[in-house]
Amino acid sequence: MRTGLSEDLIARVLGAAPKYTISELEEKFPPRNLPDGAMVTRFAPSPTGYMHLGGLYQALIDSHLAAQSGGVFMLRIEDTDTKREVADAVKLIVDSLYKFGIGYNSDEKYGPYYQSQRRDIYHSVAAELLRDGRAYPCFLTADDLEQIRSQQSAAGFATGVYGEFARDRDITAEDIVRHLDNGEVPTIRLYSTGDPVRRIFCKDAVRGSIGFPENNEDIVLIKSNDGLPTYHFAHLCDDHFMRTTHVIRGEEWLPSLPLHTQLFRMMGWQPPMYIHTSTIDKIDEETGKQRKLSKRKDPESNVAFFLRDGWPTDAVLDYLGNIAASGYEEAKLKGMVKSFAEYEMKLKKIPMSGALFDMKKLEWWAKEYISAMTVSDLVKSVVTWANEYGDEKQKMQVANQDYLTAVLAIERDNPRRIRKDFITWKQTLGIEEFFFDELFVPNTEYKYNADVLRAFLENFDIADDKDTWWNKIVEIAQKFGVKNGDVAMDLRVALSGRTNTPDLYSIMQVMGGPRVIERIKALL
Repeated sequence: MRTGLSEDLIARVLGAAPKYTISELEEKFPPRNLPDGAMVTRFAPSPTGYMHLGGLYQALIDSHLAAQSGGVFMLRIEDTDTKREVADAVKLIVDSLYKFGIGYNSDEKYGPYYQSQRRDIYHSVAAELLRDGRAYPCFLTADDLEQIRSQQSAAGFATGVYGEFARDRDITAEDIVRHLDNGEVPTIRLYSTGDPVRRIFCKDAVRGSIGFPENNEDIVLIKSNDGLPTYHFAHLCDDHFMRTTHVIRGEEWLPSLPLHTQLFRMMGWQPPMYIHTSTIDKIDEETGKQRKLSKRKDPESNVAFFLRDGWPTDAVLDYLGNIAASGYEEAKLKGMVKSFAEYEMKLKKIPMSGALFDMKKLEWWAKEYISAMTVSDLVKSVVTWANEYGDEKQKMQVANQDYLTAVLAIERDNPRRIRKDFITWKQTLGIEEFFFDELFVPNTEYKYNADVLRAFLENFDIADDKDTWWNKIVEIAQKFGVKNGDVAMDLRVALSGRTNTPDLYSIMQVMGGPRVIERIKALL
């Protein structure tokens, strides 16, 4: 281990004297007062684009495990990559969690929750590492690094700053001063003592103990361009001082597990329990093979897709919950739980292989969810969606809520035969467009029996009960020598423009006598 830097030199290297000692940080962020077994989890997205479905999946697992154990779920914004940060990305993340009903804790005691606002914490920990020689200032330029990579590639070596390629690994205090006097700003690098020949064993709560080669790379801890930490160093400091007990993240982070374990052990801190979940995959329609959800190919990879199209957010969460916990669907079908929020999730049952996202299966979950809603809740959901996301015609459809309620109440009074054709709020309004004169499109291809329609109008009375109404249809069928269903189909298409609709009598009752008469006369 190299000799550490003096306090004056540490202040010059970091740009200012550290604000805290490690002891002061431990006192500032004490262990949480929670019951035994309580999990402290965090969803830690980077504001570099839209909210990915995989992020929602991650946040659901995080929040669920914390809630069922009596713990704490945090939202932490990892905004240290200033080059890739996208405007309004944080708002998208916060709004998405809110609209899907995923709440998080914002206890100021363990904040702030933006990494860009925690610079003093990172610099204070970095100062401790510089003080005892576990880190060092590195003045390698971008050109230097490119030259090193070229040499390593040509020789068939792994790329990175390590061993003989770490030029400043044992830099003297005099050389540090000389560089600083020249106006150069260093990165702060880890002084790694790892050896790839040796193995480090790391534990994953689902996968068990996994052996990796030790990390020997002197990774950057603090960047030179903005003084902010890299992901790895911020992860170390934040998860320790926020007292995170469980880190749930995608399996793409599994290769970084030995490095993170090394950093925690180096500091003498207890690492959190890691759980690496499988990626969200789908079956490619062209190849028939399983692949990751693609930002470019799959609109459903963007959480906003589900909000814009009006998918029931609870149904989406239920489906994602079933992907994360395979026993949930069976428990719900047996009536053991009403929603995923009530289901006890077992860590060992979180899938390790690619979790398939199937839009057809999601449609089933949505249909089941909507079919169980009360009419008033269904109307409220449709109206709320239309007013926020709908176009002018959809806003028109929800303007008269009494009429809309009557429309959506059709075939919902018999719990044993309740209709299950509604999937999204957008699609629901699309199904019901024919109830609105402004949106009704007559079917000009269907061959109507004009005599049947005229006969129906002669004896039509909106006040008839269903039996009386049906008897009149039977009489018309007998009169013209056709089937009862043929008469009903002529009326169905005349009123809706479609050959498949819910109960015809109910449709007429909701439309009202004048509208029924007007539409049939228009055809005649």
